[in-house]
Amino acid sequence: MAALPAHDATRTAALASSLGLSLSEVQARGLHAYVEQLVRWNATYNLTAVRERDAVWVQHIADCLAVLPALDHHLAHSRTPQRVLDVGSGGGLPGVLLALMRPTLDVTCVDTVGKKAAFIRQVAGALTLPNLHAAHSRVEALKLPPFGLITSRAFASLADFTRLTRPLLAPDGVWMAMKGKTPDDEIAALPGDIDVFHVEQLKVPGLDAERCLVWMKPKGP
Repeated sequence: MAALPAHDATRTAALASSLGLSLSEVQARGLHAYVEQLVRWNATYNLTAVRERDAVWVQHIADCLAVLPALDHHLAHSRTPQRVLDVGSGGGLPGVLLALMRPTLDVTCVDTVGKKAAFIRQVAGALTLPNLHAAHSRVEALKLPPFGLITSRAFASLADFTRLTRPLLAPDGVWMAMKGKTPDDEIAALPGDIDVFHVEQLKVPGLDAERCLVWMKPKGP
């Protein structure tokens, strides 16, 4: 990947700083390469409704990077090997960014649309991310070893998300659902054996909208 132009490097550094993140040069170049790939593929394949490059940076990149401090806190206190499943990943959000920013994670992105899975495979090769994988499948049909963390971004209701992915969750695993405003009705509709152990408010730089993470796990016996 080529070196970043000065203005792009400055913008990326400012975004990382506003989120309290440390960003290597390789990661900064990876973020820009991913945005360029997303915008280019999106002109032909409907990967995302957000098409303008600047809007992609705010509504997708900043929005997904905002979960990293909370995720890092979880990883620091987790005993489960961190295989991550990103459900309904679309153009790889947040899965691609998790794989790029946290190379110790082994990330699988699953989507029912073949072109979206193909795009994620393309990105994994272009960005040299051996820890990033794509699966073209319905999540309920996926046959893979269990995951320590299952995440989604606007995939489904919390009840459907947990129901469809529960067979894929490791015994000590957790769900991390990315949501906008705190979904009180969805939380209330969860079955009694799901523990919502934390709802974490997020601040996304440049985005005037509510964002939160809903952390869940199965209740013990």
